[in-house]
Amino acid sequence: MDQIKELADVPQEFVKDGMLFINRCTKPDKREFLKICQAVGVGFIVMGVIGYIVKLVHIPVNNILVGGS
Repeated sequence: MDQIKELADVPQEFVKDGMLFINRCTKPDKREFLKICQAVGVGFIVMGVIGYIVKLVHIPVNNILVGGS
């Protein structure tokens, strides 16, 4: 009987914690939103540059290893 009670308490605790989390969350203001967008943009640019450099190095190394004509 105790196991059934404990099993029933798990979803209730989950919902309770979820509601507390949702109530604490706030919508970002314009300034905070722009900061997040800038951070994501910089991340995209950095990852793109890293990918470009890797590709730039990979092509000549691959040609040397494969022995392309």
